[in-house]
Parts: sequence; C-alpha cells; structure tokens
Amino acid sequence: MAFVRSPDNVSIELLQKGLPLKPKEPWVSMENIGEW
Repeated sequence: MAFVRSPDNVSIELLQKGLPLKPKEPWVSMENIGEW
C-alpha cells in the first residue's frame, strides 16, 4: 500500500493485488519523510 499526493493536493491510495512483497533495498534504508 502506498499513499501519493498530487501537486493539486489530491491524495491517492495505491493497493497491491495478491500477496505482499518483502521489503527490498534501497527502500528499506530510506527515511519516511513528509506530512499528511
């Protein structure tokens, strides 16, 4: 699952079909930044 906000301030939720994937680099090492 991911949340994305467009430049015009519209929030979108993306859902994955099927089983979840295992976390991988480089995303595992990245900071979670931003505000909602």
